[in-house]
Amino acid sequence: MPAPEEPTTFPFPGSTYRGPDPRFARLRAECPVARVDTAGGGHAWLVTRHADVRAALEDERFSRAAVYAPGAPRFDGLFQAPPGMIVSLDPPEHTRLRALAELAFSPERIEGMRPRVRELVDGLMDGLAAEGPPADLVAGFAAPLALTVICELLGVPLEDRDHFHTWVRQFAAVDGPEEEALEGRERLGSYMAALVARKREQPCDDVLSALAAARIGDDRLSDEELVVFGYTLLGAGFDSTAGQLALTVLTLTAHHPGTWRHLGEHPERVPTALEELLRTVNLFATDTSGLPRVATEDVVIGDVTVPAGDAVFLAFASANRDETVFPSPDRLDFERADNPHLAFGHGTHRCLGAPLARLELSVAIGALAARFPGLRPAVPENELRWRTGDVNTGLLALPVNW
Repeated sequence: MPAPEEPTTFPFPGSTYRGPDPRFARLRAECPVARVDTAGGGHAWLVTRHADVRAALEDERFSRAAVYAPGAPRFDGLFQAPPGMIVSLDPPEHTRLRALAELAFSPERIEGMRPRVRELVDGLMDGLAAEGPPADLVAGFAAPLALTVICELLGVPLEDRDHFHTWVRQFAAVDGPEEEALEGRERLGSYMAALVARKREQPCDDVLSALAAARIGDDRLSDEELVVFGYTLLGAGFDSTAGQLALTVLTLTAHHPGTWRHLGEHPERVPTALEELLRTVNLFATDTSGLPRVATEDVVIGDVTVPAGDAVFLAFASANRDETVFPSPDRLDFERADNPHLAFGHGTHRCLGAPLARLELSVAIGALAARFPGLRPAVPENELRWRTGDVNTGLLALPVNW
């Protein structure tokens, strides 16, 4: 396989919420499994084609747990999930935790939240209407919706929820002082430890209580595992969903206003359009999930042998633009019927919260488009303020008019 035409240092600087850096297309065509230098020194392998990313996600020789072994590659400026989180484990440990979590995170429980999500959406839309126009869609809608839903799902008391925004921001930051990220993680952990103890003593109808009660034979989650699960779900359920919602609304209202109005008039078409938006709106700040894997032995992927001990990054944003899977991949086709995108991953580590994210996003987009068909950004796109140095691409604010 020929080498790419230019030196490559990962992460690439040319990616935005609208798509990955253009050099990903060249890598898919010329060198789909590329050895790249990484910011801060060292190297890794970057996998860019859809089929190869899926294959790597299914191959247990690409290990998440090995990332934490002594002597494993380290990468400055990239999020490192702490050891012990479900995203940091391999089978069989991961399989055990996943099976117990799925007992509590059932499709029936998630679907049962739909009326409450719609109630929250309606209340937040009333707040936007009272405030504006203009109004801030991040502070006034996306962030409070995502935070309230995940806190209610976990059973976090209302009076405690304001603490989490700061702690999650500290935890997710990758370019700030390391001690701040550690402080955010420790504060989340301490709070969750106290909450888990309360749920053990006085269980309620929430996921954290259900996780505490989950059993497979004699097996159950330990208190430490419950604490880690709690802040994992809180961070992912809040930050990722709020970010994806704001970016999706920006994409539709700034670049596809006709589709925005159409979805408000035809809510039955929102689910199909949402899958295309999940494929094309790039939430990942590094075009990957930010979670490297380490080859535990020499592994052939594509036409390349990745040596044992080397790190691999899987470029989800690039895989979602693979022209061999998605015809006209850079065009948003809101009627695209066959859409095997990897926004929620694939295989063992497929996102546990994907059904909840889809529910929140579809309810929110359909309701907003119906109530505010003329919604549009209130400032030029080059004046929007972005949060940098995080796991996810995020807007600090999204001023909107209607």
